Amino acid sequence: MTRLSNRDGHGIDEHDTIDAQAASWFARNRNEVGTQDRKAFAAWHAVPAHARAYAEFEQLWADLGELQQLNKPVPLPTRKPAPWRPALAVAAALVCALLASNLGAPRGLYHTEVAAQDKGMRTLALPDGSTLYVNASTRLRVDFDAHRRVIHLDHGQLYVEVAPDKERPLFVRAGEADVRVVGTAFDVRRGQRQLVVSVAHGTVAFAPDQKASAIMLGAQQRATYSYAKGSMQQQTLAAGEVADWRSGHLSFRNRELASLLDELSLYRPKAVVLADGPVAHLKVSGNLDVNDPDALLNALPALLPVKTVPLADGRIRIEARK
Repeated sequence: MTRLSNRDGHGIDEHDTIDAQAASWFARNRNEVGTQDRKAFAAWHAVPAHARAYAEFEQLWADLGELQQLNKPVPLPTRKPAPWRPALAVAAALVCALLASNLGAPRGLYHTEVAAQDKGMRTLALPDGSTLYVNASTRLRVDFDAHRRVIHLDHGQLYVEVAPDKERPLFVRAGEADVRVVGTAFDVRRGQRQLVVSVAHGTVAFAPDQKASAIMLGAQQRATYSYAKGSMQQQTLAAGEVADWRSGHLSFRNRELASLLDELSLYRPKAVVLADGPVAHLKVSGNLDVNDPDALLNALPALLPVKTVPLADGRIRIEARK
């Protein structure tokens, strides 16, 4: 599995995390698995460290012996087993519990935490066959269990190609907002000013908070929720416009300056501050190189009646030009 941070939310180091993954795959492979699971396991197992952890887990299971009755304790064999890590023992106990219970479909536990840097995109292959793309300056947590798939977006932007699973929908939770899907591809950006959901294909249900009714978004549709106003705007997108940040360049037309700067701030170590007043509603068209966001900031005074003011802490303030 591709790891995007050194530690997960419980402080488990990389070896412990791989052991837990090995346990999950072992439990899953003892049942019938579908084509997507087989492909996902093959991709995971192709990593040498993963293959070693899986082999060690198979050996540990062999040491425990074949279970005759899953609900009956099984004594350890008397021969001295090969050395193994404590985390592997915990993973073994987890698999025993999974196999002894009637969970139905072969689905394992999975958790990881992502803390992306201020530059560069990351890609994560999830164990259900989904693919997660993580934008710069993004923090999120992935929690899968036998009944649900949840991605908690704390800040930033993601695009996910969701593997269909009608019995286990996938949710993206961004604060109080919920995005629910079964099988689709969509983009979510959680900034300081806005929460934006864009759909490439399929259908998603988007509720900006727990009190609001969900709206349905289809292919090439976008919904933008303003935190300050508590309002929602919808628009239709051009082909290829969803998650175009993955290419390294953004194209925008008649974009409100407040919305553009909310997104541009992902690509700078320090945020861009926007002065109060009508300047926030000025509209601009152009292109943004995500690897050089300051080039657009430097060009803004030629495009709009604004000026850029560098601040001592590294931030940039955009003000109306008098």
